[in-house]
Amino acid sequence: MLTAMDHVNIRTANLGDMVRWYKNVLGMPTGPRPDFPFPGAWLYVGDQAVVHLVGVETQLRGGGEITLEHFAFRATGMAKFLQRLEAAGVAHSVDPVPGFPVVQVNLHDPDGNHIHVDFAA
Repeated sequence: MLTAMDHVNIRTANLGDMVRWYKNVLGMPTGPRPDFPFPGAWLYVGDQAVVHLVGVETQLRGGGEITLEHFAFRATGMAKFLQRLEAAGVAHSVDPVPGFPVVQVNLHDPDGNHIHVDFAA
């Protein structure tokens, strides 16, 4: 039986920019990562490494349909989070979820990955 999502793994040719963005925009610190034989970084929420970045030489962009539309975080402190996005110049939208007591803040990381951060309405 599944109990929770553990992490998302993202391949990127922009490792440094991606690490800085997740740290500065989402407030996710880097933390311990196994000594893999390839570049990368693990970014944490609390004591959980939830975003695993893998450095690659070139970004693979397939034509046609995407296979991962988005991933999401739950959060508190929406006003402060929106201020952080504004200060960093990060484009975003604030979208109430119809019929649910949730407000999503939708944004994209430097590689174009769609993320939404969910707040209680």
